[in-house]
Amino acid sequence: MDFQPLKYIYKPAGNPEAYTLLLLHGTGGNESDLLPLAGNFGNSLNILSVRGNSEENGMPRFFKRLGMGIFDEKDLDFRTDELVAFVKEATIKEGFDANKVIALGYSNGANIAGATLVKYPDFLAGAILYRPMQPFKEIRSIGTIKEVPVFITSGMEDPTVNPEDTDTYVNKLMELGFAVDFHNLPTSHNLVNEDIGLAAAWLSKNFTL
Repeated sequence: MDFQPLKYIYKPAGNPEAYTLLLLHGTGGNESDLLPLAGNFGNSLNILSVRGNSEENGMPRFFKRLGMGIFDEKDLDFRTDELVAFVKEATIKEGFDANKVIALGYSNGANIAGATLVKYPDFLAGAILYRPMQPFKEIRSIGTIKEVPVFITSGMEDPTVNPEDTDTYVNKLMELGFAVDFHNLPTSHNLVNEDIGLAAAWLSKNFTL
């Protein structure tokens, strides 16, 4: 496939046994966007922060959309393959463990992380999805037998995401064998301190950092 290189920042933890946090920004963000957030999780994680290759009115994204909340699923499918191929190459180039990658995505980044979960259910060691939407209208996946842990937060006042759709998505992930820890917070699409605190506790519970 004609994959394009992705711009990224890599910060090693200096420990060959470390997990790697794959940072995936929201619309209009870049590879620097989520670095301050990742700092809340300590310094025992490698950081691999990536810029999406798609653009919308000059704003970086990880895949195209046809309208608000309407994804170009053909492009999403391609870009998910592209991202996974990139991470596999980065494990060799940067020397981190391919079996210890935890995705952290916000909004558009959470959606491509979710697409990665369903297309490659045993690729990620875990995932943090902030304000996600179901990536594909129909999820066709073999699921995971590893009970891959997934942390999700949505906002009760988020105008961009239908709460019923989020519930359907969470239930689908659970049906596929993912161990989902879901929190519906009293906020909008923006991230709040509770998002960070809950995710930090989830990381400590599920991974030896």
